[in-house]
Amino acid sequence: MLIDFFYTLRSAKLPVSIKEYLTLLEAVKAGVIGPSIDEFYYLARTSLVKDEANFDKFDRAFGVYFKGVESIADFTQDIPLEWLQKKFELELSPEEKAAIEKMGWDELMETLKKRFEEQKERHEGGNRMIGTGGTSPFGAYGYNPQGIRIGQDKGRNRSAVKVWDQRAYKDYDDTLELGTRNIKVALRRLRRFAREGAAEELDLDDTIHSTAANAGMLDIKMVPERHNKVKVLLLMDVGGTMDEHIHRVEELFSACKSEFKHLEFYYFHNCVYDFMWKNNRRRFSEKFPTWDVIRKYNKDYKLIFVGDATMSPYEILQPGGSVEYNNEEPGAEWLQRLTNAFPKYAWINPEPQGVWGYRQSISIIQQLVNQRMFPLTLAGLEGAMRLLSK
Repeated sequence: MLIDFFYTLRSAKLPVSIKEYLTLLEAVKAGVIGPSIDEFYYLARTSLVKDEANFDKFDRAFGVYFKGVESIADFTQDIPLEWLQKKFELELSPEEKAAIEKMGWDELMETLKKRFEEQKERHEGGNRMIGTGGTSPFGAYGYNPQGIRIGQDKGRNRSAVKVWDQRAYKDYDDTLELGTRNIKVALRRLRRFAREGAAEELDLDDTIHSTAANAGMLDIKMVPERHNKVKVLLLMDVGGTMDEHIHRVEELFSACKSEFKHLEFYYFHNCVYDFMWKNNRRRFSEKFPTWDVIRKYNKDYKLIFVGDATMSPYEILQPGGSVEYNNEEPGAEWLQRLTNAFPKYAWINPEPQGVWGYRQSISIIQQLVNQRMFPLTLAGLEGAMRLLSK
C-alpha cells in the first residue's frame, strides 16, 4: 500500500528518499500512531518532508492518494467523515431562504452541544442535525443564514459564525512582479525623504561644480542615498473570503515592500484579536501578542489595515466570536486599542465599494475606524495616502 504512496509523492516532485520512506514504515510498525488518518498524515509529513516549503506539495499529493481527504480537521470531538461527504446540494428559492430563521449566538452554541449528544448517524438534507445539503446551521454544502461550517472545503454564503476545520493559509508573496506601476505611484504620496547611510550615490551638481573649480580635473562627489523615512505598520487579513483578492493584495504588498524601507507587517484573520502572526504556516506556534505590537512601535508609524471586513458581526462584537478560537475580548476592543495607539491609520478594502452598504460587518468596521476605509483602487489608495501624510 505505502509503496504506491511513496511513488505518488515522488511523482509530485517531492524529494523523498528511500531512507525516509523506511523510517516511516518503522514508525508505523512500532505503533507510534493509532489507526487514524490524521495521525498518519502528521507522521508521514514529519518523516518524509524536511523543508516546509514542500508542505503544499505534500498536502496535494496526500489528498490525491487518499481520495476524499482534502483537508486535515482538528476536531475537539470526532465526527464521522460520512456525515460530511457531499452527496447532493439543496437548491432553495429566495422565499424559502427568507423563511429560514437565524439563531442567536448563545442558542447556536447550546444547540450544537445538544446535537453532538443526540446524533448517532449521518443526516442529509435535513434542518436540525450535523449533515450536508440541508438547512441545518451545522454541517456542509447546505444553506442557513447563520451557522457553524463543518467539513466544507470553502465558504459560499459568507455567513458562518464559526469554522470547525483547521485551514492552511499562504503568506502573501512580497516578490511579485507588478503588472502596473500605478500602485507604487499612489503609495509615493506617503513619503518623507532624507539622506542616510554611506555616501554611495553620485552628487551630479556638486561633481560638476568641483570639477570646474579643479581646472577640469574630474572630482567625483558622493552623497548618502535618499530613503523614504515614513514608517508603516501593515496588518493584512488572510484566508477565507480574502482568497478572492490574493493577487491584488500581493501587488499592494510587493509595492509597499519596494516603497517603504521602514515596513513592518503582520497577518490576522477577519478581525484583529489578541495575537497576530508573520508566517501562516506557524500562525498558532509563533504568535505575536497584539499588546506587544502596540508597545513595540512608536506613534510615528502609519497603521494600514488591509482586509475585506466581510465576516459575521459576532466576530467583531462578541467575546468568543472568532471562527478559529475562543477569543476572550471582542475584535472591536482590539481595533480601538490599535487606532488609539497609532493616530495615523487607514483601512484598505479590496471589496468593490458598491457592496459595502449591503454588508453589516463592513458598516461596523467603518464605524470603528471612523470612516477611514478606502477601496483598493488607485483613487482609494491616493485618498488613503493623502490622509496618512497629513
